[in-house]
Parts: sequence; structure tokens; C-alpha cells
Amino acid sequence: MLFFRIFLPTVTVKKKHLVPLFFEVLSGSNVKVMPEQSNDYRVVVFGAGGVGKSSLVLRFVKGSFCEMYIPTVEDTYRQVITCNRNIYTLQITDTTGSHQFPAMQRLNISKGHAFILVYSITSKQSLEELAPIFALIREVKGNLEGIPMMLVGNKSDEEESREVTYQDGMNQSHKWNCNFMETSAKNNTNVKEMFQELLNMEKSRNVSLQSERRTLAQFRKEKMKGKCLIM
Repeated sequence: MLFFRIFLPTVTVKKKHLVPLFFEVLSGSNVKVMPEQSNDYRVVVFGAGGVGKSSLVLRFVKGSFCEMYIPTVEDTYRQVITCNRNIYTLQITDTTGSHQFPAMQRLNISKGHAFILVYSITSKQSLEELAPIFALIREVKGNLEGIPMMLVGNKSDEEESREVTYQDGMNQSHKWNCNFMETSAKNNTNVKEMFQELLNMEKSRNVSLQSERRTLAQFRKEKMKGKCLIM
């Protein structure tokens, strides 16, 4: 089984103030120093304002939740993870809920490896506003096959104000051929699992690209070992 372990403090930086970072990786008595640009894996989070994008990201990287809504222009969060003794930087971009920055959206999509599309279950409009985002991802990326993408219905703790049913979310994810999950940043429900599944989707893609050169038995063995775990 493949394990991902987060082992260094999170670093938060603004888009316009990226600074070179170095992380020490201990291997026995040897110390290796690596720049943060090594093996970046970029996850981009999209969604309308107020759906809880920042709350989900902060809950994941810092384990905290804030009731106050503070509009985001764009923030980038990084966590260093290990996988099979290799160093990876999980870079999560928390985008603005405003549509005033189309050039920034295109840039994030072009650089992104995986995408999380967030809406609030208390707002049907927030789900509808994801349609042009999905269309833009398809336009920029072209063929979406093999690109990890998740549709996420946040604020599942506000059941009494629900406007979007679970089945509505499932139906939309089927139309877009992406995975689906409901979350609650406030209650920390499915937050870790959301990123976990996204990493597993990436691993599944890597396995499937190599499957043509393996026997069926070998492929099944790889698939059993190929799940990524965030510790």
C-alpha cells in the first residue's frame, strides 16, 4: 500500500509574493536540501463566493475553522508530503469567487494538475455557477480524460437550509464525468477524504497508463497497492 505522510508545517503565501523555500529531508545521517519547486502537484479549488472554499482548504492544511467570511483574491497553500521516499509539494490554490479575473482563472487551469469544484448545498445558484468554470477547464485543458476532478457540495451541516439534494450533486457529477462528495468544513466532515480521493484518482491514472504493458494479474496487484493515504 502506498502512503502519503504530511510531515512539515504548512506554508501560506500570497500569489504575488512567492518566495523560494527549501525543505530538509532526513535520510539516516544524511541531510538533503530540496527546493519547493521539485515535484509540485497543483490542486486548484474553484467555486462561487461564500461556498466555503477557503474553509475547506484551511481545515485541511491547518485543522482550523473560522465562522467569519473573508473574501479571497487568491491564496496558495503548500504542504510537503512523502511518497515512496520521494518528496512532493502539494500546492493548493484557493481561487477567488469573483468572475473579474478571467486571465487568472485561465492561468490557474493551465498550471493545475487536479481540480476541486465547490458549491454550497444551501445555494442552487452556486452549483449553477460552476458550469462556466467547468467549460473553461475543458476549453483550456482539452481532453479531460485522466485529469482528477471532484465536485464538492460543502456545508452539509446546514441540512435545514439545503437547496441542492445529494442526488442533484450526483447527477451533475455524472454529466461532468467527475467524482462527487459532500463535505462540511465546519464539522470537518469528509475534508481529509476529499483530498485523499483526489490523490487516489491521480494514482489510478498513473496505473491505467501503464496497464497496457502489464498482464491483468499484474494490473490488479498494482491497483491494490496503488492507493494513496494521507496520514
